[in-house]
Amino acid sequence: MTAGAYHAQDEAAMSIQFEQVTKRYRGVPVVNGVTLEIRKGEFFVLLGPSGSGKSTLLRGVAGLTGIDHGRIALHGRDVTFLSPRERGVGFVFQHYALFRNMTVADNIEFALRIRNVPAVRRRERRRELLRLVALEGMDERLPSQLSGGQQQRVAVARALAHEPEVLLLDEPFGALDAKIRGELRRTVREVQRRLGTTTLLVTHDQEEAFSLADRIGVMHMGRLLETGQPQQLYRQPATRFVATFLGAANLLLGEATAPGVRLGRAVVYQARPARNDAVAGSEVVTVVRPEDIEVTRQRHALASSCMGEGVVAEAAFGGGGERLLVQVHAAANLQPATRQEPGLHPGLPSGACLLEVTRTAAESMALPLAAGDAVAVGLRRLHVLPTPVSSFLLRASTAQAVAALRQSPLVAQLAGSTQANLAEVIAAGQPAGAMFHGAGVVVVDNTDRTPADVAALLLHGARRLLCVPPAAALPRRVIIHCPDEALQAEAMGLVASLAGHINAEVSFVSVVPRGAPGAERAQALRRLLDTRAVVRASHGFDLRTEVLEGEAGEQLRSLASTPEPVLLAMSIGGDRREVETALARDVGWLFAPGTRSSLLLSYSGPRPAALAGVL
Repeated sequence: MTAGAYHAQDEAAMSIQFEQVTKRYRGVPVVNGVTLEIRKGEFFVLLGPSGSGKSTLLRGVAGLTGIDHGRIALHGRDVTFLSPRERGVGFVFQHYALFRNMTVADNIEFALRIRNVPAVRRRERRRELLRLVALEGMDERLPSQLSGGQQQRVAVARALAHEPEVLLLDEPFGALDAKIRGELRRTVREVQRRLGTTTLLVTHDQEEAFSLADRIGVMHMGRLLETGQPQQLYRQPATRFVATFLGAANLLLGEATAPGVRLGRAVVYQARPARNDAVAGSEVVTVVRPEDIEVTRQRHALASSCMGEGVVAEAAFGGGGERLLVQVHAAANLQPATRQEPGLHPGLPSGACLLEVTRTAAESMALPLAAGDAVAVGLRRLHVLPTPVSSFLLRASTAQAVAALRQSPLVAQLAGSTQANLAEVIAAGQPAGAMFHGAGVVVVDNTDRTPADVAALLLHGARRLLCVPPAAALPRRVIIHCPDEALQAEAMGLVASLAGHINAEVSFVSVVPRGAPGAERAQALRRLLDTRAVVRASHGFDLRTEVLEGEAGEQLRSLASTPEPVLLAMSIGGDRREVETALARDVGWLFAPGTRSSLLLSYSGPRPAALAGVL
């Protein structure tokens, strides 16, 4: 079989394909570079908070909203520019959208009537669908004579009447009460399985997504952050947002060690490294689900690794389970990976850590606990996020300069969206290696800085460095340039972790010499496309690619000179002299007074001797 035949076979197995789909409103992307493939017969759920772009993407499939960039295909057929009727999809809205002056029978038969289907076939199809949605005998009722759940069943039947290849559901259960919502979910899932219709549901309800989905895609700020089976996304999320959006989660800062992960004074042993790029002493972000925490009255009674001791701050009965809020004493040295707002828990002692714990009814009955009870806290299981962004360290020479950094639009957006810890250091002169030991992303002001200053920071342990002009606006574009192919992986992981928190379009560029032969340009493009495929597979993140001709510094400066603010991301390696030379050659113009562009560097060169030690 030829490569083309394989490709055609793959496309035929896919029901819905999105290729770098982007939709902008007033220049701001509300759907940002979404690439996704949904298999034939799959029930796929797009999950995300209000304003994440999920309904806009759904309407793009239906043809109710145009897109500005990219491609949408249904069963291998490009429908990007086709009318809604030509796409062969069924659409169910949240608020039923039934014809109020038509009976149930007329509503269901409407799509068949306008397609000139014979009356006998229309009646057969209507009866078949009414049996499927459990509304037999209600043909002659008007929508006003039905309950909300019954009306939504009619809407589902009407959407399926013309046997669409794809069924689109836009939060169809949102206006119903809990019991009816559950019943209708079961009905829709049963009908979908019986008919084998590819279904795409949009919702912000995690329980709904878990109960219906074959796979879930989580959206945030226009980006598709992660896709996977429900259990996989819950147990092994790749991002902070997904970890906390899919159920409750305690995010704790840990430290990578050879045998496992250190949480405070406890070490949780793991058979594999905490994170592929983690070195001994690196900060890592761990996800601890509330049900994975054990509490007992005495430390020796724990069946799992002890994290410390504390006291029950709150206890809430939840029917089939119980929720506890446990205040772990400062002696345990546990550090949250998210900022704890002082006003939320005003009585929390310095250094103490709050953990959310859930227990089954059986556990609660075996060990009744109330607020004020002393407990020992154990850890059954944890998951280490692959993100390299564990925290932010702001470094400047004065308190005023640190404050300006904190208030800069880019830093404020990243800190607010990630909720990562934000530490501040006031230091003048050359950096000390110990200052950056294990740090996540080091942030500095790039005004009046030189390539030599930046090289010194990188060589002293600031391996992920963000140089920000304090007054610059929030970037609308991210440009990635990796001169050394061997250093791309860490830079891509860093960009993928941060780009989901800013509404910017991301492009990966390669620069070839001016007048380069066509074969060299083609090879550069192949490398870009290969890297794009790897980034999609490893980070679930898509980006645009572009090959440019000329000097790298000249081309990068041209890209950053547009009216839209730019964040330039680069990978870099080598010793101090090599780093300084590369910075001066490619991005020296970024440090001139009045610059509006920010610079994100991922350094993969030699580590300071005191900080060396790979897992």
